[in-house]
Amino acid sequence: MRRSERDGEMLVQKYKDMLKGKSVIRELSEFATARGQEIGYENVFDYSLGNPSVPVPREFTDALVHMLVERGTAELHGYSPSLGIASVREAVAASLERRFGLPYRKEHIFMASGAAGALAHAFRLVTEAGDEILTFAPFFPEYNPYVNLSGAVLKVVPPDTEGFQIHFGEFEEMLTDKVKAVLVNTPNNPSGVVYSKETLGRLADLLRKKSLEYGHTIYLISDEPYREIVFAGVEAPCVSAFYDDTIMCYSFSKSLSIPGERIGYVAVNPRCKEAEDMINMCGQISRGIGHNCPPSIIQLAVAQTLELTADLSVYETNMELLYKELTALGFACVKPGGTFYIFPKALEQDAKVFCRKALKYDLVLVPGDTFGAPGYFRMAYCIDTEKVERSFEAFGRFVREEYGAGK
Repeated sequence: MRRSERDGEMLVQKYKDMLKGKSVIRELSEFATARGQEIGYENVFDYSLGNPSVPVPREFTDALVHMLVERGTAELHGYSPSLGIASVREAVAASLERRFGLPYRKEHIFMASGAAGALAHAFRLVTEAGDEILTFAPFFPEYNPYVNLSGAVLKVVPPDTEGFQIHFGEFEEMLTDKVKAVLVNTPNNPSGVVYSKETLGRLADLLRKKSLEYGHTIYLISDEPYREIVFAGVEAPCVSAFYDDTIMCYSFSKSLSIPGERIGYVAVNPRCKEAEDMINMCGQISRGIGHNCPPSIIQLAVAQTLELTADLSVYETNMELLYKELTALGFACVKPGGTFYIFPKALEQDAKVFCRKALKYDLVLVPGDTFGAPGYFRMAYCIDTEKVERSFEAFGRFVREEYGAGK
């Protein structure tokens, strides 16, 4: 491993190198904050950061307050067991069985620090250094450090820009015997698209075929933080129902609007041959990566609100308004089926140039290059509907003055 010396200290070079490639999303969010200090943040149309905007459900808050009054310090604020609190794991398993018809038990559940923590365990469960994980563009850019810093290698299948489902021709070419896992995200960040039954069925068939051909299991890792944000008329199939060797990674960040609480879980499909061993292995993985023992009080609170959500309806309202306005202005766009993202095609080939031009109109948009889809841009519309509507005047000016298009 290369190291650099500075003032007698030895620093790991790969992490120093990462300083040169900071998150574009975070940089744009910081720009929006700074611009807001100049002109008032209400006048900055910040579509950069996917931070839930709706209030936490009252029931979640009430559960916390009640426990703080009625329960002891050790139970609420002490370390939880390595795999998570047993009663919480039992509640999660029962909810999954009730909702999706798979025979989950607590032995299939590991409590984690959000979806990121869940993914950190999943990658290390099924890959060793040099093994490949495939994912599908457009994809969440943080998958790159999540996977590559685990020792595995992330490979990205080019996008199917017709509908942002899976480009199976490209996928089959890349699905070699080096691949130990496939990572999916549905509903998808950044496109908002939900994978269909047909897509998931074809994916599962191909993974079974190739697992048999290569003589080793290819695991399916399903990243599901947006599972509950699905719009009217759209079906969001349970990924685990299609493929036995599926590892579900879930977060309550979006469903309950609690991203700062860092709580989620790993759920290994009960039909997976080594499901219980895999969960026990998660406890050992935690010892090496420090993603261990998420807050006890938050585990207990989510167990009481497992099938509740915040009022997520504003996201569909915002999506419908934006989709109508953007398409009227001439943008090509696949209509989202869920999440709080939309992913239109830019009005010029270079989306980075397009998004820089938009900043002159106080429109903060994220170019699609880091999502694996150059020429597109992402908008996170988890903002007040009133602000979405006010942004339309800026969009209209932007499109007319920069591209001579629009209404």
